Amino acid sequence: MEIKKEDMDSIKSLSEVTADTIVKHIVSEGLSKGDKLPNEKILCELLGVGRSTLREAVRMLSSRNILVVKHGSGIYVSDKPGVAQDPLGFTFIKDKKRLVHDLVEFRMILEPRVAALAAQNRTKEQLIKLETQAAVVEELIEQGKSHAQADSEFHSLLGEMSGNSVLPNLEPIIFKAIDLFIDLSQSKLSHDTIGEHRAIVDAIRSGKSVDANDAMVAHLLNNKIFILKVLELENF
Repeated sequence: MEIKKEDMDSIKSLSEVTADTIVKHIVSEGLSKGDKLPNEKILCELLGVGRSTLREAVRMLSSRNILVVKHGSGIYVSDKPGVAQDPLGFTFIKDKKRLVHDLVEFRMILEPRVAALAAQNRTKEQLIKLETQAAVVEELIEQGKSHAQADSEFHSLLGEMSGNSVLPNLEPIIFKAIDLFIDLSQSKLSHDTIGEHRAIVDAIRSGKSVDANDAMVAHLLNNKIFILKVLELENF
């Protein structure tokens, strides 16, 4: 499990890269809540780093509630593994095919109705924001840049437009699903996303809640079908 130079993101510090590699080790070894990691010496050898780098990486993961350091005992996987960007701990679910299926099912229950409500309740100002955000997503895709954050903001605006006060508490699940879908599809669904977002925006602009619902269903189903094919090919 030595860190390869080609895997190191130039923006990240060695400690951050080491922290990412420890998370991969936890997943690949099937470690569960409360399981103990190898001792410091063995971890340094496994990761190919020095003690100071390892300790900083462990500190980072402890602050993100992934690891717990018990002095005099060792390093353990947290009983409630999760980070700010992954509040429900999806990173640690090994069966990605099942995770994709379940996330799409969750989104199918929620987001078509959100789109329908957005078509009913949106204000002129909100519509302008949504159209602007859709354009931002398109521009990033056309430039070949990551559009995960912009895509999440697009869906966040839909939740705001629905007028439902509960949705902000559920959005972290949706956002993690969006990130996962974009990552697993290797952004090959990008141009489909452009057309599908346009269909959603058009329906909301026209105030057609049924069309908005259907456009969101089509968007989610297209994601599901494509990504499951990717997972099948890559033997997940």
